[in-house]
Amino acid sequence: MEPLHLIVFNLTLLAALASPGPALLVAIRSTLTGGLKSGIATGAGLALIASFWTLAALLGLDLVFHLFPWAYTAVRIVGAGYLIWIAISAWRNADAALRQEPVARQKAFLTGATVNLLNPKSVLFAGAVLVVIFPPDLTLGSKLLIVANHFLVEVIVYSALAWLLSSAPVRAAYMRAKPGLDRASAVILGGLGLRLLVDR
Repeated sequence: MEPLHLIVFNLTLLAALASPGPALLVAIRSTLTGGLKSGIATGAGLALIASFWTLAALLGLDLVFHLFPWAYTAVRIVGAGYLIWIAISAWRNADAALRQEPVARQKAFLTGATVNLLNPKSVLFAGAVLVVIFPPDLTLGSKLLIVANHFLVEVIVYSALAWLLSSAPVRAAYMRAKPGLDRASAVILGGLGLRLLVDR
């Protein structure tokens, strides 16, 4: 593995983190309702499970999908249903005000972890993207470095997002734009869910 592989991976990861999805939505909502510490804890939970999926992919998740096509089909169908459910909820609650409620950091962490356990975007990113970016003959040390790098990048990104959204002007601007952003996210997530259902 060369440094260029990690650079390409990080750029791809940043693009994936910036695209609308369940992880981004829960990270934003956690900060807006629970505050800075809640947002950081949620991001840590998201990062832990996302890096776990990366480890699984590096250890052979793609091979499992090839050997057992039904496993991929199951992930695809469950993930599609999850995305469509989130899309419907986001659309229905677009105009609802977000109330600030203190959330224990442990609960926020578990919320983030649970979201990425069920997040097809996280699983499919690991199963499809990693095998394209990295060479197949990685050492165990290189695989662990990739996983640690993934975890660190996500923690930094979600912590920065939480810090940004905890600023009063940014929070106020987001809340003004929330109805439109939620509906746009609902359309994107619903479209992704439907695409997963019909994808073969």
